[in-house]
Amino acid sequence: MATPPTPVSDGSNLSGVTAEAPGERIEDVDVSAEMQGSFLEYAYSVIYSRALPDARDGLKPVQRRILYQMTEMGLRPDRGHVKSSRVVGDVMGKLHPHGDASIYDAMVRLTQDFMLRVPLIDGHGNFGSLDDGPAAPRYTEVRLDGAALAMTEGLDEDVVNFVPNYDNQFTQPEVLPAAFPNLLVNGASGIAVGMATNMAPHNLIEVIGAARHLLDNPDASLDELMEFVPGPDLPTGGTIIGLAGIRDAYSTGRGAFKTRAKVAVEAISARKTGLVVTELPYLVGPERVIEKIKDGVNSKKINGISDVTDLTDRKHGLRLVIGIKTGFSPDAVLEQLFSLTPLEDSFNINNVALVDGGPRTLGLKELLQVYVAHRLSVVTRRSQYRLERRRERLHLVEGLLVAILDIDEVIQVIRTSDDSEAARARLVEVFDLSVVQAEYILELRLRRLTRFSRIELETERDQLHREIEELEAILSDPARIRRVVSDELEATAEKFGTPRRTLLTEARPSIATTTSRSAKAAAPDLEIADTPCRVYLSTTGRAIRVDLPDDGTELPAAKRRSKHDAIRSTVDTTSRAEIGAVTSLGRLIRFTAVDLPSVPANSVQLAAGARIADYLALPNKKERVLGLVSLSSDVPIALGTAQGVVKRVSPGLPSKPDFEIISLKTGDEVIGVSQGPESDDLVFVTADAQLLHFAAAAVRPQGISAAGMAGMNISAKSTAIFFGAVEPGEEVVVVTISGSSEVLAGTDPGRAKVSALGEFPGKGRATSGVRAHSFLKGEHALSVAWVGPAPATAVGADGSARTLPDSGAKRDASGSPLDAVVGSIGTSL
Repeated sequence: MATPPTPVSDGSNLSGVTAEAPGERIEDVDVSAEMQGSFLEYAYSVIYSRALPDARDGLKPVQRRILYQMTEMGLRPDRGHVKSSRVVGDVMGKLHPHGDASIYDAMVRLTQDFMLRVPLIDGHGNFGSLDDGPAAPRYTEVRLDGAALAMTEGLDEDVVNFVPNYDNQFTQPEVLPAAFPNLLVNGASGIAVGMATNMAPHNLIEVIGAARHLLDNPDASLDELMEFVPGPDLPTGGTIIGLAGIRDAYSTGRGAFKTRAKVAVEAISARKTGLVVTELPYLVGPERVIEKIKDGVNSKKINGISDVTDLTDRKHGLRLVIGIKTGFSPDAVLEQLFSLTPLEDSFNINNVALVDGGPRTLGLKELLQVYVAHRLSVVTRRSQYRLERRRERLHLVEGLLVAILDIDEVIQVIRTSDDSEAARARLVEVFDLSVVQAEYILELRLRRLTRFSRIELETERDQLHREIEELEAILSDPARIRRVVSDELEATAEKFGTPRRTLLTEARPSIATTTSRSAKAAAPDLEIADTPCRVYLSTTGRAIRVDLPDDGTELPAAKRRSKHDAIRSTVDTTSRAEIGAVTSLGRLIRFTAVDLPSVPANSVQLAAGARIADYLALPNKKERVLGLVSLSSDVPIALGTAQGVVKRVSPGLPSKPDFEIISLKTGDEVIGVSQGPESDDLVFVTADAQLLHFAAAAVRPQGISAAGMAGMNISAKSTAIFFGAVEPGEEVVVVTISGSSEVLAGTDPGRAKVSALGEFPGKGRATSGVRAHSFLKGEHALSVAWVGPAPATAVGADGSARTLPDSGAKRDASGSPLDAVVGSIGTSL
């Protein structure tokens, strides 16, 4: 039998009648109307049941269901954690049938202290970071935090309405009681259909202060409320710059503000300065910042950065160290980072929340008004519930007291009754009780009907009378209800409040905003200007830079004070020019003073400066920096060693970072360095108190590989302890301090003598010199010697000032006793 051909439709239905198969019913619908209706249903579901928080408790439905179910499970803060999977399963099975992933994601957010200002769930395990997601729910554990108990407190006292769950088997609260304004405190974010919400967290103490003010002053203005809530308080701290956008958000519900990281300029090593980031803008993680910095450096948009190190850990918190290249201004580099990286970020406020079942955009006052009205309703319903329960209990207690007064007759009535129904009826009739009272007496155990029970019942009756009177007074007076709400808010603030973390400031101009449009393509100049400066090296081994004005004026030395007044060496240079440091091992180390601590030329107080050994990163602790020299000068450098060798180094030094400037013999070391013309006199002083000075012209300049020539003839048992150069025409003094061999070194101040260099006759190079100090009994050597321009300045080992005798002593005198030990001697500023 042939199969009949299948009819083919051309898509037209001219008659408007649809063919129906037996048993089927097909209806024509308008596609546009069906799509519109379905979309509206979907949009309503997303807005009301998923994406937007309720303005009363600040929670989305899934968050509310999590907290409620955990409360029902008894996961209190004083109990142990349970697996997150267990909570997720209970919530999904009973209240929220939308998948375990959405439930766990919402639970994770409630635990994260970098997302919420007051976390509501106490998590145990890896709950993620801003740059990484959490562990799976089978690996983490949770329990309620103390603040969550405040959110759910009173649910068993009919304070809110309960609604059926998705299958009408259980009930759930329509809203939580919310003992604090959670929506403002913890903020919210969500994307619905055609709308979105993005609310910033605030400080709990400040928000509660504003709510209490609104309770006392319902007509309070926005300015009054902003005195309590000046701006958001973000969980990660940071700095908010520009407050105009915040006021717009508080007024209209929409606004924006910029947040900046908390950054400090610190010395991360002796010669290297860095930017240390300890707080980031809200919702910005360190890995995102590092990635943006690397991209900017690779694309040549960011200059002056040498490295980025993330030292963040759980013990010390966030610590991101950004190294700055030598010669770059840290402040300028920081402004560049604010412009090109998430170290400065924007936050757009859009205060959309559900009010009476519909979305509304709310300002600060409206948000507080909705919460305050909710809290007044909660306290009213709670008071009414408690009043009813206490009245019911009082009714029972009064019935018991009637029974106890005539307990024998009560027992007789019960014993002579045929059944409980008859007993109940006779008790009502004989003792004038209510049915409820009679039933309660029948169910009562006989041991309660004692003399002590009567005393307890009378006490309870009196207490119930007082509580009922108090509750009736509260319910009859709206002002009393407001006072109760205000007091409870105050207690919540004291329990859960913390100090403000985010600093609020007005906006500061940055490189990005001050450059013109035409100059945007050009990179800003981030390098420190090459300005004139003077570098000082103290006798205690610290260096500092004094920036000089272009006109050459500076504060007179007589008016300046320093923490290290004894100066060993001074060099006039520029901040970016290279200078040399000559060490005791005969090395010259090139460096720039750009990263040295600096003070302006008119500064009265000089800082302590940086330890030059750390600044140059000397590998050998025994190596000391003896002096600073200019590398741009053609004046030779003079050096003297402990074995009496002298050398003048020719100009034209190598461009190496460091090199040997003299070839030292085994056991020898450099004791002094100076840079001056041939007209200078070179001076040696030995430990056995011999002084020799001769013209610098007597020493022929040599190359760096030379070992020098004989400068002073020193006895085999002694060494030179000072070498330097002086100008013959200056007022030059010789300071010598003798030491005792009978006491521990450094404990006896010794005897000091200050003489004029003119008292010492000059001798030729490679001679023994003349006596410079006479030793008394017990003294065997000089502990300190110095020759230089008057006046000489003496300091202790810690840089504190010491007093020297007056100048004018004979060259071979024995000196005067000192009050304190002198560590070193130098010139004054």
